[in-house]
Amino acid sequence: MRTLLLLAASTLLGSFLSQNPNSTPSPAAPQTTAAMSKITTALWFPNEAEEAVRFYVSVFADGKILAESRWPEGGMGPKGSLISATFRIAGQEFLAINGNPATRFNDSMSLLVQCETQQEIDEYWKKLSVDGKGQCGWTKDKFGVSWQIAPRKLLAMMADKDPAKVKRVSEAMMQMEKIDLAKLQQAYDAR
Repeated sequence: MRTLLLLAASTLLGSFLSQNPNSTPSPAAPQTTAAMSKITTALWFPNEAEEAVRFYVSVFADGKILAESRWPEGGMGPKGSLISATFRIAGQEFLAINGNPATRFNDSMSLLVQCETQQEIDEYWKKLSVDGKGQCGWTKDKFGVSWQIAPRKLLAMMADKDPAKVKRVSEAMMQMEKIDLAKLQQAYDAR
């Protein structure tokens, strides 16, 4: 476990150093072209970070790999294998790290994709869901990461001041796997 924590710390330090023009990054430090956000979601994979990053940037139209760090000769992993990658999807920056086989993703963390249309919901659900299964708009991808594929409009419906509307929308949503925007609207309008 200590080795894993050292790996995570060195990866994060490498990200910081690569942004400081007065620092000399180590060969394993990621080279970034854009400054990292103040808060960046880090996803720690057992050993699938490279596959996951390439998958995620293919799902989102604006997906882009910003930086990669790879093991040098004599490193803790095979030469050239990915240590970490910084990538951007839907305007959000993420850090993917390889090397934690003891930890798996769980439902206590999810990534919310706010959609405008049913077509968008359907598209992301199809791409991100392993088997089309889920509950209330929540699904898992092939790496075990939980996603919420939900219409932006749902948040407004759930914040309505009319408790009867909120109850109807909640009850309708609880019956769904993938969100059906038309059915939510019907529940909201009491049709």
